[in-house]
Amino acid sequence: MEVLIHHDGNVTTLYDETLDLRPLGRQSIERASQVEPDHEGRWTAQLIGGPRLGPFDRRSDAIAAEIAWLEANRLSGG
Repeated sequence: MEVLIHHDGNVTTLYDETLDLRPLGRQSIERASQVEPDHEGRWTAQLIGGPRLGPFDRRSDAIAAEIAWLEANRLSGG
């Protein structure tokens, strides 16, 4: 789990149940993508404001690609 702590104290991370983040304060959770099957039973990840990844044979592969893209493009700290 990657956690990006901004200079103003705000925290950005991908939602995960690894850590209970409630003690850090009020949360704002937003959907970053949708992982859905297509008409052939293959899986794509559509990133909101980003690319469509896939298709993948397994849902878990689509989710792994989604996480990798989000970490590289939304949690890079740049």
